[in-house]
Amino acid sequence: MPKPDDLPVDLRQRAERIAQNDPQQPVNARAAQSVNALQKTLHELRVHQIELEMQNEELRRAQLALDAERARYFDLYDLAPVGYFAVSEAGLILQANLKASSMLGQARSALVKTPISRFIAKTSQDDYYQLRRQLMETGQPKQCDLQMVTGVGALVWVQLTAALEADTGDALRLRIVIHDIGERKQAEEALYESEDRFRTLFNAMEEGYCIIEVLFDGAGKAADFRYLEVNPSFEAQSGLHNPVGRRVLELLPGVEAQWLDHYGRVALTGEPVRFVAEVKELERWFNIFAFRVGQPDARRVSVVFTDVTNIKRAEADRLIMDKALQEKNAELLLAIRAADKANQAKSTFLSNMSHELRTPLTAILGFAQLMDAASPAPNAAQKRSLEQIQKAGWYLLSLINEVLDLAVIESGKLALTIEAVPVVSVLAECEAMIEVQAKQRGISIRFEKSPNPFVVMADRIRLKQAIINLLSNAIKYNRAGGSVTINFNADKPKRLRICVEDTGWGLTPEMIDQLFQPFNRLGRESQAESGTGIGLVMTKQLIESMGGNIGVSSTAGVGSIFWIDLNQVNQLASDADADADADADANADANAVDIHLATNQKTVLCVEDHPANVLLVEEIIATEPALRLLVARDGLSGVAMARSDRPDVILMDIQMPGLSGMDALRILRHDPLTAHIPVVA
Repeated sequence: MPKPDDLPVDLRQRAERIAQNDPQQPVNARAAQSVNALQKTLHELRVHQIELEMQNEELRRAQLALDAERARYFDLYDLAPVGYFAVSEAGLILQANLKASSMLGQARSALVKTPISRFIAKTSQDDYYQLRRQLMETGQPKQCDLQMVTGVGALVWVQLTAALEADTGDALRLRIVIHDIGERKQAEEALYESEDRFRTLFNAMEEGYCIIEVLFDGAGKAADFRYLEVNPSFEAQSGLHNPVGRRVLELLPGVEAQWLDHYGRVALTGEPVRFVAEVKELERWFNIFAFRVGQPDARRVSVVFTDVTNIKRAEADRLIMDKALQEKNAELLLAIRAADKANQAKSTFLSNMSHELRTPLTAILGFAQLMDAASPAPNAAQKRSLEQIQKAGWYLLSLINEVLDLAVIESGKLALTIEAVPVVSVLAECEAMIEVQAKQRGISIRFEKSPNPFVVMADRIRLKQAIINLLSNAIKYNRAGGSVTINFNADKPKRLRICVEDTGWGLTPEMIDQLFQPFNRLGRESQAESGTGIGLVMTKQLIESMGGNIGVSSTAGVGSIFWIDLNQVNQLASDADADADADADANADANAVDIHLATNQKTVLCVEDHPANVLLVEEIIATEPALRLLVARDGLSGVAMARSDRPDVILMDIQMPGLSGMDALRILRHDPLTAHIPVVA
């Protein structure tokens, strides 16, 4: 117990005043001298007791204040938004707040006495120990960013701040604060990746790219612009060297004002612009896309551009070429017209020549036939001569007819009567016509039968002519003892295919390519087979003029298949047409029989301008007593005689000076007096 003299002066004085004023002290004790010493002792004790009570009260108040401060400290320590550690000099965790426990995913009890380095990621260990070494050397707080490992092995980015603090035993302790910077690191990484992608694109793009700062004058008009940044392709695309930091008027004093206007408008309005323009000073054209970047006050514009000079030059060259091509086309059109005119003249010439050749040839054949049938009959030598004349004449006539037909077809003057034609009946007629030729050559010919009465749209006469041409070629160019097969099928909708298959020597692909060329006999000119090489050409044009197609498939050394495709028609309609045609044919046949069997003399009018043919007809008619012959030397006199004499039949030459036979026929058909008279061309 402390002595009264050891107590603080102010405390002792307050205690003495309290003891002296104590109302419980007996008054009569003051008078007793014997009790003075005792009273003095009691007084001292009373003072000391009061002093102790007052001291205890002060200590109790201080303790309460200390407890309150301690509670506030631990509240702040545990509830702090950052992780907090107290770490020994050896690196062991002495304390950790709730945030640190939460960030590391460990209970605080599990953290205590655990080395803090255990929670530092391996990649950040060097950073941590370097920070610790600098802290120990300088004593100044240190800070760094590193990764820590949670209890489940996850990595978290933190900002670690460390400071030294001496504890009560003068031992060093580390105060470590960690702050979660994961979001910041993610943002930094995303920004880095974005900048890296931008930089990669910036450096790799083939287009030129630059960022410019537009400079305005006092009136707010774009007066110049400065290059702030360019990509590696800029120089190759623009032709400008080292532009960064320099103004365009410094590099190109004569640059066109439109460039400043475009970029100034983009910088002021923020509206992007795309345009193509020329920098004449560089002699280059550019395709430009410009847009504003940054804040409006920065007046910065990004420009992506491509040098399109070659394209522009190519367009200019193309325009020149187009103009030249148009001029050439005009010349070609004139040449085509001239060629058409020449071709028409050729066709007319061939037609005239064919007629001029055929007219005397007809007389030759006619007189040869008359001599062959004369009485008395010619002797054997004369007979052989007449046969040779007729054989050569008929062959020459067939050639002339082919040339004439080709000329008519090419001139576009071929008159076709497209109608429903029964295929079976046409093939039957072809079989009868070709049978003799096949037997003479020793070729077997077979027409396949079909239960379907196929009907096609065609000109009956021209269809028969086309099929006869194919059959004649199949026989002519077949091998000895070969065969020809005719079949048809309707594999395609509304189309009928007629096939002529032979066992001849076949054709090579090169020969097929030249097959339908006029006057091209595919190298067979030296062979015994005669011909002009226009039969297939004429057949092709005839079939195509009837809306059909013709083609061939062939194997060299095996044979060929020529085919014709034609449009089919409805069977019911074709049957009705066939019946009508049959009735008309029956009536015509009856009229012919009536004419032939009549006993009265009949009049024949021959309209012919060639004397030889007139003489031939006269010789033939002279052998028939029942016939009377009238002769007209031109079309006009022929029409006049037909109206006046009303002949029973008219023999009409087609090509005559003045009024042609076709024109005369039209006049006779429209005249009621002559419309009923049969006319034979």
